[in-house]
Amino acid sequence: MKRIVIFFLILVAASTRLKAHAFLKDADPGVGSTMQRSPSEVRIRFTENIEPTVSSIQVFDASGKEVDKRDRHLDHSSDHALLHVSLPLLGAGIYKVVWRVVSVDTHVTNGNFTFRVVR
Repeated sequence: MKRIVIFFLILVAASTRLKAHAFLKDADPGVGSTMQRSPSEVRIRFTENIEPTVSSIQVFDASGKEVDKRDRHLDHSSDHALLHVSLPLLGAGIYKVVWRVVSVDTHVTNGNFTFRVVR
Protein backbone atom coordinates (compact mmCIF):
# COMPACT_ATOMS: atom_id res chain seq x y z
CA MET A 1 0.00 0.00 0.00
CA LYS A 2 2.83 2.39 0.87
CA ARG A 3 4.41 1.80 -2.57
CA ILE A 4 1.12 2.62 -4.29
CA VAL A 5 0.84 5.91 -2.41
CA ILE A 6 4.44 6.84 -3.27
CA PHE A 7 3.88 5.94 -6.93
CA PHE A 8 0.72 8.05 -7.01
CA LEU A 9 2.52 11.06 -5.49
CA ILE A 10 5.34 10.77 -8.04
CA LEU A 11 2.80 10.52 -10.86
CA VAL A 12 0.93 13.63 -9.67
CA ALA A 13 4.17 15.60 -9.27
CA ALA A 14 5.33 14.63 -12.76
CA SER A 15 2.03 15.55 -14.40
CA THR A 16 1.98 18.91 -12.60
CA ARG A 17 5.48 19.65 -13.84
CA LEU A 18 4.48 18.85 -17.44
CA LYS A 19 1.47 21.15 -17.24
CA ALA A 20 3.59 24.05 -16.04
CA HIS A 21 4.78 24.95 -19.56
CA ALA A 22 2.78 26.84 -22.18
CA PHE A 23 2.87 24.68 -25.30
CA LEU A 24 1.28 25.59 -28.63
CA LYS A 25 -2.30 24.32 -28.62
CA ASP A 26 -3.62 25.72 -31.91
CA ALA A 27 -2.95 28.42 -34.45
CA ASP A 28 -4.81 30.43 -37.09
CA PRO A 29 -3.58 30.16 -39.81
CA GLY A 30 -2.96 26.55 -38.96
CA VAL A 31 0.48 24.99 -38.76
CA GLY A 32 1.52 24.08 -42.32
CA SER A 33 -1.75 25.37 -43.78
CA THR A 34 -2.34 26.86 -47.22
CA MET A 35 -4.47 30.02 -47.34
CA GLN A 36 -6.31 31.12 -50.47
CA ARG A 37 -6.01 34.75 -49.36
CA SER A 38 -3.95 36.77 -46.94
CA PRO A 39 -4.97 36.42 -43.28
CA SER A 40 -5.42 39.70 -41.38
CA GLU A 41 -3.64 38.35 -38.30
CA VAL A 42 -1.94 35.35 -36.77
CA ARG A 43 -3.50 33.98 -33.58
CA ILE A 44 -1.76 31.35 -31.47
CA ARG A 45 -3.24 29.73 -28.39
CA PHE A 46 -1.24 27.99 -25.71
CA THR A 47 -2.01 25.30 -23.14
CA GLU A 48 -1.39 27.73 -20.26
CA ASN A 49 -1.93 31.43 -19.63
CA ILE A 50 1.01 33.55 -20.76
CA GLU A 51 2.69 36.80 -19.73
CA PRO A 52 2.20 39.21 -22.66
CA THR A 53 4.92 41.69 -21.71
CA VAL A 54 7.65 39.08 -22.07
CA SER A 55 6.10 36.97 -24.84
CA SER A 56 6.54 37.53 -28.57
CA ILE A 57 5.18 36.50 -31.94
CA GLN A 58 6.72 37.49 -35.27
CA VAL A 59 5.96 36.66 -38.90
CA PHE A 60 8.69 36.55 -41.55
CA ASP A 61 8.57 36.18 -45.32
CA ALA A 62 10.77 33.75 -47.29
CA SER A 63 13.63 36.26 -47.42
CA GLY A 64 13.65 36.60 -43.62
CA LYS A 65 12.04 40.05 -43.51
CA GLU A 66 9.61 40.63 -40.63
CA VAL A 67 6.20 41.35 -42.20
CA ASP A 68 3.84 41.59 -39.22
CA LYS A 69 2.62 44.97 -37.90
CA ARG A 70 4.56 44.53 -34.64
CA ASP A 71 1.42 45.00 -32.56
CA ARG A 72 1.56 41.78 -30.54
CA HIS A 73 -1.22 41.59 -27.99
CA LEU A 74 -2.89 39.17 -25.64
CA ASP A 75 -6.64 38.61 -25.70
CA HIS A 76 -7.28 40.36 -22.36
CA SER A 77 -11.05 40.02 -22.52
CA SER A 78 -11.34 36.30 -22.08
CA ASP A 79 -8.46 34.11 -23.17
CA HIS A 80 -5.13 34.82 -21.47
CA ALA A 81 -3.53 32.01 -23.46
CA LEU A 82 -4.20 33.62 -26.87
CA LEU A 83 -1.58 35.84 -28.52
CA HIS A 84 -2.23 37.83 -31.73
CA VAL A 85 -0.24 39.89 -34.21
CA SER A 86 -1.77 41.84 -37.13
CA LEU A 87 -0.63 41.40 -40.72
CA PRO A 88 -0.65 43.66 -43.76
CA LEU A 89 -1.94 42.27 -47.04
CA LEU A 90 0.49 39.44 -47.80
CA GLY A 91 1.47 38.33 -51.27
CA ALA A 92 1.73 34.73 -52.38
CA GLY A 93 4.48 32.88 -50.56
CA ILE A 94 5.54 30.94 -47.51
CA TYR A 95 5.56 32.72 -44.16
CA LYS A 96 7.23 31.66 -40.93
CA VAL A 97 5.68 32.38 -37.53
CA VAL A 98 8.20 32.50 -34.68
CA TRP A 99 7.02 32.62 -31.08
CA ARG A 100 8.51 32.75 -27.62
CA VAL A 101 6.23 32.81 -24.59
CA VAL A 102 6.60 32.90 -20.86
CA SER A 103 3.81 31.17 -18.97
CA VAL A 104 2.39 32.74 -15.83
CA ASP A 105 4.59 30.41 -13.77
CA THR A 106 7.70 31.82 -15.59
CA HIS A 107 8.54 28.81 -17.78
CA VAL A 108 9.75 29.74 -21.28
CA THR A 109 8.81 27.87 -24.45
CA ASN A 110 9.40 28.75 -28.08
CA GLY A 111 8.86 27.43 -31.54
CA ASN A 112 7.93 28.20 -35.10
CA PHE A 113 5.77 27.01 -37.95
CA THR A 114 4.99 28.00 -41.52
CA PHE A 115 1.87 28.72 -43.51
CA ARG A 116 1.46 29.46 -47.19
CA VAL A 117 -0.56 32.09 -49.06
CA VAL A 118 -1.59 31.35 -52.65
CA ARG A 119 -3.47 33.76 -54.90
